[in-house]
Amino acid sequence: MKNKDVIKFAGMEVYFSLDANDTGNQITMFKCVISAGAKIAAAHYHKDFDETVYSLKGTATYTVDGKTIELNPGDSLFIPRGAVHAFANKSNEAIEFLCFINPGLMGPDYFYDIAAILNAGGPPDMVKLKEAMLSHGLVPVVG
Repeated sequence: MKNKDVIKFAGMEVYFSLDANDTGNQITMFKCVISAGAKIAAAHYHKDFDETVYSLKGTATYTVDGKTIELNPGDSLFIPRGAVHAFANKSNEAIEFLCFINPGLMGPDYFYDIAAILNAGGPPDMVKLKEAMLSHGLVPVVG
């Protein structure tokens, strides 16, 4: 399986392997590489899809419905739709994990939209970030 898209922003690289076109909208699959110390995902939940994460390298720190979970290589985590979650890399090394989205409603377009906002220079436009998230089925949670 070859990576199709590589999207880079804010200390994160996303490598898409399978998108909705490959799977008849059943799943999407991508690898995330997160730089040391990066806090990437703002707290959010998915309206219409579930996410499963499989850790490949390093320790990813997830918060799911208020509970902190550390994923080490070989660990997996199921995040059902509606569960408020966020993740960060609190370690001194890059981390890597696979994400599976079911059904395959979130694809590379979401990450391209986010990358365009975060790579624009200066402080990120929070209104545009929220709009991008909502347009792809992610609901940001403040507080």
